[in-house]
Amino acid sequence: MKPSNRRDFYLGGIFVILVINCLYLGREFLTPVVLSFMLATTLAPVVRYLRKFHVPAAVAATLLIFLSAAIFLLLGYITSGPIADMLSDAPRIGRILQIKLMALKDSVAGALEATSQLDHVTENLNSETTQKVVVAQPGILSRAAGNLISAATTIAITFVLSLFLLASGTLFYQKIVQSFSRLSDKKKVLRIVYSIEGEISRYLLTITIINIMVGIFIGTGLWLIGIPNPLVWGVLAFILNYLPYIGALISIVLVGVMSIVTFDNLFYSLLAPGLILTSHVVEGQFLTPLLVGRRMELNAVAVFISISFWSWIWGFVGALMAVPILVVLKVISDHVESWRPLGNFLSGEHPPIMPDTPSQDHQ
Repeated sequence: MKPSNRRDFYLGGIFVILVINCLYLGREFLTPVVLSFMLATTLAPVVRYLRKFHVPAAVAATLLIFLSAAIFLLLGYITSGPIADMLSDAPRIGRILQIKLMALKDSVAGALEATSQLDHVTENLNSETTQKVVVAQPGILSRAAGNLISAATTIAITFVLSLFLLASGTLFYQKIVQSFSRLSDKKKVLRIVYSIEGEISRYLLTITIINIMVGIFIGTGLWLIGIPNPLVWGVLAFILNYLPYIGALISIVLVGVMSIVTFDNLFYSLLAPGLILTSHVVEGQFLTPLLVGRRMELNAVAVFISISFWSWIWGFVGALMAVPILVVLKVISDHVESWRPLGNFLSGEHPPIMPDTPSQDHQ
């Protein structure tokens, strides 16, 4: 490697490390900003549709943001009570689950031994850890209060910034176009920007509608089966469906545990996780490809890498934004020539099969 190439390689590596470090250190600032851009992009088609009926962009944006905030707060209020009850009831659920799983074991002696160990651990916890819990409680409460304030601040910034982005209309794009001097460059950039914004907004809006349908279907199905708090599981399914593969697995495991604890019949307890598995298979194999299109399919390896990376950088919120961020990169790569190799890697489409090259023996 030439000295100049080696220097460029080292500088590129340092730049990547600095960018990752900035993303991690600035997560409290960047998270609501990225969320607001995604929310504004998702609602942009609705604002444009309302403008056909002579509704000003500012009025349409205000109505949509306030409606979105009201729905979010209403769901949070309705589900907060059942979630708190389930969290407080977690020890009892764990004991019931352990007892039912013990019943499936072949060795009765092993089950009795595990039960005695559980009783021994419970006695030790009651006798030794009471003072520790009391001492640690202020720290836990302070951390919980800090997390609650941080989450509330993030949500507020997200909705307010989304309101400004939607109300500004095309002002943001006009500022981008003004950065170029030649008219041909202005037209090219404007065409690329509108194309990217249109595809991303259609994708995010379509995926959000699909997730709402999945959440309603799962919540209704679990209500018919008899699972407690079906609204909570429906909302959870809607949120986790932004995580391909992983979200479905988390939903199946959590609902499966609740189903085993709720029902005594093992076969009946498999209905709830089976319902979730079936709904995600239908959604992933038929509904999403039909509504989104095969061109927007993503490489499964790239999806897992993106979810792992953004969950490491920004936690659970980053994991939820991982696939939309990947879609943004994919759409930009399809329209910018220098980014085409990245778009080819992110694409889930199989490349055309190349004909076999003749070997030297046949030449």
